[in-house]
Amino acid sequence: MKTLAARLSGFARRLRFSSLPPKTVHELKRRVIDSFGCALAAVKAPPVNAARAFARFETGRPSATVLWSRRRTTPELACFVNGTMIRYLDFNDTYLSKEPAHPSDNLAPALALAEALGRSGKEFLTALLIGYEVQCRLCDAASLRVRGWDHVTYGAFSSALTAGKLLNLSQDQLVHALGLAGVANVALRQTRVGELSHWKACAFANAARNGVFAARLAAAGMTGPSDIFEGEKGFWKLVSGKFRLAALGGGPRPFMIDKTYIKYFPVEYHAQSAVDAALRVRHKIGDPAWIQSVTVDTFDVAVEIIGNEREKWRPAHRETADHSLPYCVAATLLDGVMGLAQFNRRKIRSPRLRNLIQKVRVRADARLNRGYPAFLPNRVTVRTKDGRTVAEEVWAPRGHAKNPMTDGEVEAKFKSLARERLSPRQTNGILEKLWELEKVSDMRSFLTNLVR
Repeated sequence: MKTLAARLSGFARRLRFSSLPPKTVHELKRRVIDSFGCALAAVKAPPVNAARAFARFETGRPSATVLWSRRRTTPELACFVNGTMIRYLDFNDTYLSKEPAHPSDNLAPALALAEALGRSGKEFLTALLIGYEVQCRLCDAASLRVRGWDHVTYGAFSSALTAGKLLNLSQDQLVHALGLAGVANVALRQTRVGELSHWKACAFANAARNGVFAARLAAAGMTGPSDIFEGEKGFWKLVSGKFRLAALGGGPRPFMIDKTYIKYFPVEYHAQSAVDAALRVRHKIGDPAWIQSVTVDTFDVAVEIIGNEREKWRPAHRETADHSLPYCVAATLLDGVMGLAQFNRRKIRSPRLRNLIQKVRVRADARLNRGYPAFLPNRVTVRTKDGRTVAEEVWAPRGHAKNPMTDGEVEAKFKSLARERLSPRQTNGILEKLWELEKVSDMRSFLTNLVR
């Protein structure tokens, strides 16, 4: 019987750019634009600075570029730095299922190998789609979170296949790459529990770095453990439980990228609709000084991830604040807007905001819970000091697959993220190049010209 690793490897080996529908290619480019913008706005973030400082000691051939710089390092470390940069703001795209994830995290390994090997834009986009498809299908198959593992564990598999495709590995080599990546990269969920650290932004980048490493080892002739999923001490037995993977995209079946969501607000995705609802409530109540109490009715997963630990009511850093449902709702109600400025150090320490956070109650609602993960249902209810009750409920926030952002909105998001680093002329030039990625003949020259 064909193993799951053989099935995934066969899919990666067979996929060709020529078989991708124009809509799928367009969606890939939208995600690249979005991720590049997220990376640009995080260039000076503390974990990015630490990763970049570490990478400067490592060089090699082939090498890859650290985004938005002239620095080059090994493909593995370029993947790590760039992946941290893309993820830091928690503003890159999302997929919701049994296991939530950020599939655009696969861009970092695709970019590192495509550049290092001089692959074309078409080859880069094809490899990136493999990362999306495999990660999302694995997230559909089984929850890792409920067993104490972090979702980035699936990223080691998707990244290994992404990198292996660009390395032009044989199907057998791809199977070995999956074995090498899977056996050594099971990540603990502690990354996202309690007061969160810089590692929140780095966890997938590390899994992707190891996925690239595994693929390059397989290319050099290294073999990996057999039956990584089905084996006696394999992934199914020890990590995920046995699962059935749905048919992969291609032909008459749509690709999973169509079901992923571009973020409209820079908050953990389960808070997107709560922020949307809070903005509507704020418009109705006017002055937030009138707020007596706030109730957020939501679904079980949101309570579990961003609404049940004491740190969520007293976040000390951005890492916890953007993963706090009480913080995100309170900041939105207080300021009447939700953007990057709502997570600076001064705002997080604001006594007025901290006082409002203590008025927020989060509770699970059975009706709303039935709507997840197909929808993202949140209801925000505010009671005012003069006796009014104002409530708003949102199920599909802007950016959701059922309420997608337009190309113009994706560009506007990129421009807002680029504003502090690039001139309008530079920004427009980069956007023009990214919209034509499939025409790039060599990703090495593309990235060199992009950062100038």
